[in-house]
Amino acid sequence: MSKSLSAWILGVTLLPLSVFASPALDNVQAAIDWAQQQPSAKQPQTRDTKAPLVIAHRGASGYAPEHTLAAYALAALQGADYIEPDLVMTRDGQLVARHDNELGLTTDVAQRPEFADRKRTQSVDGRSLEGWFSEDFTLAELKTLRAIERIPQQRPGNTRFDGQFEIPTLQEVIDLVKRLEALQQRTIGLYPETKHPTHFQQLDLAMEKPLLAVLERNGYDSADAPVFIQSFEVDNLKILSKLTPIRLVQLLWIEGQPYDQQVLGSDLGYQQMITPEGLQSIASYAAGIGPEKGMIIPRDAAGNLTVPTSLVRDAHAAGLKVHPYTFRAENAFLPTSLRSGDVPSNRGDIDAELRAFLATGIDGLFIDQPDIAVRLRQQR
Repeated sequence: MSKSLSAWILGVTLLPLSVFASPALDNVQAAIDWAQQQPSAKQPQTRDTKAPLVIAHRGASGYAPEHTLAAYALAALQGADYIEPDLVMTRDGQLVARHDNELGLTTDVAQRPEFADRKRTQSVDGRSLEGWFSEDFTLAELKTLRAIERIPQQRPGNTRFDGQFEIPTLQEVIDLVKRLEALQQRTIGLYPETKHPTHFQQLDLAMEKPLLAVLERNGYDSADAPVFIQSFEVDNLKILSKLTPIRLVQLLWIEGQPYDQQVLGSDLGYQQMITPEGLQSIASYAAGIGPEKGMIIPRDAAGNLTVPTSLVRDAHAAGLKVHPYTFRAENAFLPTSLRSGDVPSNRGDIDAELRAFLATGIDGLFIDQPDIAVRLRQQR
């Protein structure tokens, strides 16, 4: 093992740069082979089935650039129950894992002169965006790009991995999960999000059927399958509910309305959707909700946690699971009273925040550092 691999340790071990150095390597198996040799590759403790799910937000994105095989593999090693790949479409109709269809924040495309002419401005979900977009690239072209840290100011340590990892396809993510399941002798779930579904539908790149085709080909085809499909939009979830028994989750934001409802001229907004009546409506096509965590415990003007709302209770009354997002350990994302010092990238008292939310009766949570939530859950 080279000396350069010592730089991969930041509280936990990470995948070595050499794993992804050659395109001839099977990245999935190479990651697993390496993981078997690491102290962190221990069998996770058996989870109480009634305990809240730990969902790795974009993988273990607190330790490695998001939506990479490295981040997903690390999340599984840390004991996450589900890993979350956000999905966008390529020009040739392939599903790949990226937080957004704009690639400038999460890949090195801006440093690639061969793609300089692909930079353009377009409207995405009603907002004007300038950059490079997944729908302008074939899968083969996207595979030449490399991932970078999306929030380097808050996670400067992750920038040392910039340029090391490819953009994975959904199939590669599934392949990774299947091999890790065999290794750890436990089920590891998938929690894909359809990003910008109306936008892609308008480009004749509708996501619903291609997504289901990949999932069904890999055995994810029932309500009991370890998979949730999530979306901020409404109509694509309703479409999916007619096409598949797979569990669906309606994502919720603190203000505004789903983009598809804006396009339709509907007045349905997120605040209306979290009323008891709105939750009953969601329950007609989805199994759960994914609210922004401030909808469960708001913060006051000083940035501190206040008292819980009735959302968890109301959602449970409608028969819905509740999986809030996103928990992050860095000061920049924590309530004011739980921060440690003034440096945004330093870790604060995320344990206290997690305990407060777990006490509300949530059924799962999205977190960038899955190991923290797994540890707290095991201590309960």
